[in-house]
Amino acid sequence: MAKCNKSLVVILLLLHILCLQSQVNGFSRQPSRQLIFTPHKRSDSDPQQVHISLVGNDHMRVSWITDDKHSESVVEYGTKKGEYSTKATGEHTSYHYFLYESGKIHHVVIGPLQPNTIYYYRCGGSGSEFSFKTPPLKLPIEFVVVGDLGQTEWTTSTLKHVDSKDYDVFLLPGDLSYADTHQPLWDSFGRLVEPYASRIPWMVTEGNHEIETFPIIQPNGFKAYNARWPMPYKESGSTSNLYYSFDVASTHVIMLGSYTDFDAHSQQYTWLQSDLAKIDRKRTPWVIALLHAPWYNTNEAHQGEGEDMRQAMEELLYEARVDLVFAGHVHAYERFTRIYDNKADSCGPLFKKPPSPLSLYREPSFGHGRLRIVNETHAYWSWHRNNDTDTFVADGVWIESLSNSKACWNAQGQHVAHEEL
Repeated sequence: MAKCNKSLVVILLLLHILCLQSQVNGFSRQPSRQLIFTPHKRSDSDPQQVHISLVGNDHMRVSWITDDKHSESVVEYGTKKGEYSTKATGEHTSYHYFLYESGKIHHVVIGPLQPNTIYYYRCGGSGSEFSFKTPPLKLPIEFVVVGDLGQTEWTTSTLKHVDSKDYDVFLLPGDLSYADTHQPLWDSFGRLVEPYASRIPWMVTEGNHEIETFPIIQPNGFKAYNARWPMPYKESGSTSNLYYSFDVASTHVIMLGSYTDFDAHSQQYTWLQSDLAKIDRKRTPWVIALLHAPWYNTNEAHQGEGEDMRQAMEELLYEARVDLVFAGHVHAYERFTRIYDNKADSCGPLFKKPPSPLSLYREPSFGHGRLRIVNETHAYWSWHRNNDTDTFVADGVWIESLSNSKACWNAQGQHVAHEEL
């Protein structure tokens, strides 16, 4: 098994839709494809846009929408097809955006659930049966990571490639539907991803396309995002759906908000300090973080847009020895060496500009990433480029957890200061 450098955080830019400059490996991106609008073909009372997300160690949130405002917010579920031994009731919401009125948005938390188990469920007492498999309690576990998903023909290609191989949790670091104030596109996106998001928990954080503000009339952002995609922020001690964390199979996942306050006086900064301080690396050897606007980026597009957040928060991640950071926004793939404060650092994250040696691999491809955490010390990362009907593994690397790095921790388990390395 090949060893990799022991730095603090690995930043992998996973992006999906637009153009990038020519890359060192000579790969040229195939042309963009058309937007897909997925129509509503069910009855008003039938659930649509069904998706699930993790809540705590053994619960799952089931979310869906009905046009019928009288439909119940209830989920029936069990471990046998067509047999629902348990029933849970939740809450519902809706929202207006200019002349648009959403359907009834249902959210029901079910559990406790057994790990690594298939459950069958039905939403609202009618409609189709769905199923999902809970993640394992222990390693190994496999994450799929896709940023800037959208709803084009390339989106359907990516999701089909993702679905061709088993995985446990889907991570999306911002820019979901690209509705950009056109609210019916949120509904279309929900219907497009339902076959995947109803079977595997999707854990998301916001991007710039989720903001959807409009001067005076819609001054507050994230109205649709917060209503449709609630995440387990309360369970992690956060006061905002725009940033939170969760634990799954010996891995602590931190979802940060690039488009809410993050300076040293902000609630997000205070929450992150507290969240990182609670991690026991003996019980949770892997810590990964996701955010939308990258802190390091060699593409000409979006230069410096994550710099303020990097200056505010990078040291917190570095001192906590976070293993990996995933970002979106640039619409290309890039993998950096471990880095801290714009310098290669064996106990820090991966970042910046060719011909700098800090950027190890980049290409303007559509695709998805897979992080398979094999055990407490090693994980394998791979980038799966879309080649139309086929998928091609363009990049891969073994990663060693920093919790296992004696060079980054002293004998008492404390951080080794940057100046001592």
